[in-house]
Amino acid sequence: MTQAIRLDITPPFAEIVLNKPAKRNALSVDMWAAIPDMVAEAVSHPDVKVLLIHGGESGACAAGADISEFEEIYATKDSAKASGDTIAAALNAVENCTKPTLAAIEGACVGGGVSLAMACDLRVASARSKFGVTPGKLGLVYPAGDTRRLLEAIGPGATKDILFTGRIFAAPEAKEMKLIDRLTEDGAALSEARRFASDIAAISQWSTRATKRMIKGLQSGWDDTHPEAAELFLQGFSNEDFQDGYKAFLEKRPPNFKYK
Repeated sequence: MTQAIRLDITPPFAEIVLNKPAKRNALSVDMWAAIPDMVAEAVSHPDVKVLLIHGGESGACAAGADISEFEEIYATKDSAKASGDTIAAALNAVENCTKPTLAAIEGACVGGGVSLAMACDLRVASARSKFGVTPGKLGLVYPAGDTRRLLEAIGPGATKDILFTGRIFAAPEAKEMKLIDRLTEDGAALSEARRFASDIAAISQWSTRATKRMIKGLQSGWDDTHPEAAELFLQGFSNEDFQDGYKAFLEKRPPNFKYK
């Protein structure tokens, strides 16, 4: 039986691949449930520097939730809470991944697909990709964590626009509103995301992970003098990558970063 979701590890990358082409990668609860362990495996692998999430060869990123499950998983408040908790755990695992995360988006990226992409640090989409967040068309409200991620990325006006209307919009508009970070030609999202990830993997991994922690802390309310922010800055001068990095600069040679 084909796995609906899988983890491929080819250092320096790990890739979570959605693999349900018959349903355009519509996300079922069992797919969501698999994600936290996949993220944990990618984090624990010493040679993985970047985690990518994409829709493989299906022609879609993820066309939302698997609606065929709705009668069962939303039959009661208890079952709705259980499925909601499973989805939230998956998105939190991606958002809190200590290593950089990239979403590569081709084709439809709707509902849960947008949720998953927004949990990543960065998003690359092809010109043919389409976006939408459609709970309003189902009489639902977008969960708090998902709404927060949209607000942080695109602001309240654009968030209200796409949630109030539930409309489908094209990749150029998504780039303009800062829903995605890089726009590429049709069919090239994954190759561009891998190039992007290669650039990230080439620099100090101590720096990328400390920077990710710094940004998250500032978004959560740290001020400029927060003790953890100050400690992160000072730790930079004693970590092994800096010890070689500044010498490499002076000696005009490539650095030999070793932090994993």
